[in-house]
Amino acid sequence: MKLVNEFKAFAMRGNVVDMAVGIIIGGAFGKIVSSVVADVIMPPIGLLLGGVKFTDLKFVLKDAILDPAGVVTTQAVSINYGNFIQVTVDFLIVAFAIFMMIKAMNSLKKKEEAAPVEAPAPPPPTKEEVLLSEIRDILKNK
Repeated sequence: MKLVNEFKAFAMRGNVVDMAVGIIIGGAFGKIVSSVVADVIMPPIGLLLGGVKFTDLKFVLKDAILDPAGVVTTQAVSINYGNFIQVTVDFLIVAFAIFMMIKAMNSLKKKEEAAPVEAPAPPPPTKEEVLLSEIRDILKNK
């Protein structure tokens, strides 16, 4: 039972939960960026390069073998460098987006640290302190 309690304490610590949330959001963010790159950015670039679809770019080392009916019996062997280009562009965009987010957070943190913190005004004296001050002043004048 002690092991279960230790694991529960470990799993419910703030850092572990924050990390899990970050990983889940990061995975979803990666899918969004991949879609933006594959569906929005790369098609116009491919069009500018003569209608090339990057994921179709490859070096064929050995052609596929077809039977007389036209069915592939042995798959082609190829180096898919277009897919590598696609994944590299995805990575660069994700890395740049994360860099910009961290830069913005650091900028906000610096502004927060640079802002002078005003000392709170001292509380007004209590009735007892006022009375003691008056008594002191009366005794000084005698």
